[in-house]
Amino acid sequence: MRLNPLLALSAFALLGHASAMAADPPVIGLVTKTETNPFFVKMKEGAMEAAQKSGAKVVASAGKADGDNAGQVTAMENLVAAGAKTILITPSDSKAIVPAIKKARDKGVQVIALDSPADPADATDALFATDNYKAGVLIGEYAKAAMAGKPAKIITIDLLPGHPVGAQRHNGFLKGMGLTTFEAKSNELAKPAEVVCMADGFGDQAKSQTAMENCLQKVPAVDVVYTINEPAAAGVFNALKKAGKEKGVIIVSVDGGCQGIRDVAAGKIAATSQQYPLKMAAMGVEAGIAYAKTGKKASGYVDTGVMLIAKNPVAGVESKDTKTGTDLCWGKK
Repeated sequence: MRLNPLLALSAFALLGHASAMAADPPVIGLVTKTETNPFFVKMKEGAMEAAQKSGAKVVASAGKADGDNAGQVTAMENLVAAGAKTILITPSDSKAIVPAIKKARDKGVQVIALDSPADPADATDALFATDNYKAGVLIGEYAKAAMAGKPAKIITIDLLPGHPVGAQRHNGFLKGMGLTTFEAKSNELAKPAEVVCMADGFGDQAKSQTAMENCLQKVPAVDVVYTINEPAAAGVFNALKKAGKEKGVIIVSVDGGCQGIRDVAAGKIAATSQQYPLKMAAMGVEAGIAYAKTGKKASGYVDTGVMLIAKNPVAGVESKDTKTGTDLCWGKK
């Protein structure tokens, strides 16, 4: 049977169009706070792995350090220009990034916050994150139980001023300690009398060590140290060890990264609240692919989970051991 040349040509054109579409995977941007923090390194790995399995393309960028809003704004603008239809972002400055997010959304780009919300939270289409206030409450409850009713002199090594994640973890920790604090929605850090020194370590080990050394100069005696994350906790431990004060001080933290769990097992950190950046990243990529296929955007807040990990359990506070923490660190299967 002889084919109509016009029909054959049309079929060929359609096949070529379908082939071109198949060869053009959806572009999903990932903008993290830094490229060096292990949490964000793992988040990037999770996004790349999820994209590879699903046939998407992830283009990753980051600020130079926590608080580098200008770097994140540039990264977002570049991603929009490169054709990204979804951008996943961990905001460094939750308020200052909002205009850039609005510009992207006005152009039809889906924007999802991972780990850290924008301010206001509905500036993004959705948020996939740990309940950071709960993470703080868990380590606060642990520290309180470990003190066995004794009054505590507390030092907090925080993130940076005005950041919602830093405030939520800090204030949640104080809530768990049974101290006067603010509620989860506040971006202000509470400072009850029991907190003898507060300093910002920017989530960085070296900066947190310096911050702790400065606190120890002001207040030589300390019982409990809250840290924003495990690199900060490592810096705090180094400062205490340098001063010959590492024994008998309870250090608590948040993240539950693989190195952090090793530090818990080694006794450097008493307990940490484990969260799952691989899960956040994978969910973000899945939402990006769904938007590319269906045009339907993700919405609202999705809690990606948190678990307390401790080497030595304390009465009245549920926790898992370091083997469990190692098996689950960063959300690996």
